[in-house]
Amino acid sequence: MRACLLLAWSAAGIATPARAADEPAFKLTLGAYRFSTAGWGVDTNLRASGDWGNAWIGHFRAAGLDVAQTRLGWDHSFGSVVRVQPSIQYASGGFVGGSVNVEAGQTWVLGAGLGRTNLRPYYNLNFDPNDAWTLMAAWRADDGRSLTASFIRDNRQNPDQRHLHLTWRQPLAEGHRLTLDALLKRGRVDGQMITRAGFTATHDWPRWFARLAYDPKTNFTADDQWRLSVGVRF
Repeated sequence: MRACLLLAWSAAGIATPARAADEPAFKLTLGAYRFSTAGWGVDTNLRASGDWGNAWIGHFRAAGLDVAQTRLGWDHSFGSVVRVQPSIQYASGGFVGGSVNVEAGQTWVLGAGLGRTNLRPYYNLNFDPNDAWTLMAAWRADDGRSLTASFIRDNRQNPDQRHLHLTWRQPLAEGHRLTLDALLKRGRVDGQMITRAGFTATHDWPRWFARLAYDPKTNFTADDQWRLSVGVRF
C-alpha cells in the first residue's frame, strides 16, 4: 500500500499556514478502514502544530493485511507571496520519503509538487500515488470558502496511475465547516485499466470533526475501501 506525501493538497486543498495563536496546538485522529477483501484496519494519528510547522506520529494496524506500522513526519510552509512546503516522513520497516510543494497567489492560486520515497511500504491517512508529481489550481475567498483542483500522477513505477481531486470547502454557522472532495482515478489494477470515482466528506465543529471516505480500488489494488475518521483538536 502506498499513501500520499502531498498531504496539504489532497486532503485539504491548501498549503498549511502558520498556526494562529488562538488555535489548538494538537489534533488527534482515530480512523477505521474497511477493506473489501482484507477486513478492518485501525489508524491513530497525533499532530502537533507551532511556528516550526506540523509534526505527527501515527500507527496503523490491519490484521487481514498482516501489517502494523508506526510513522513520524514533519512539514512546514515558508514564504508569503510564493509559498514552499517541504515534508519529510519516516516509518517502521525502513520507509523514508519526502516531498516539496510550491504555490503562488492569494485569491487565485497555482501550484506544483513532487514526492519521492525509497519505495518501502508505507501506510498513512491519505491514499494518492506517492512517487508522483502534482499540479494544483485553486480559488480561495476571504470568508474561508475555497475550490481546489489537484492532479496527482505517478512518475516512477506506475505512470498510468493518476488521481484527480475537486475539493470544495464551505464555512458554516457557529464555527462549523464542510469539506467535500470528489475523486476520479485511473490506472491499472491486475493488468486491467480501470476508471473509478470516490469521495471524502468532512464536517468540522470548532473542536471536533468527522470524516467519511469511499476509495474504490484503493492504492490501485483489488480492494474497495471505506474510511471513517473522527478527531478532536486541543
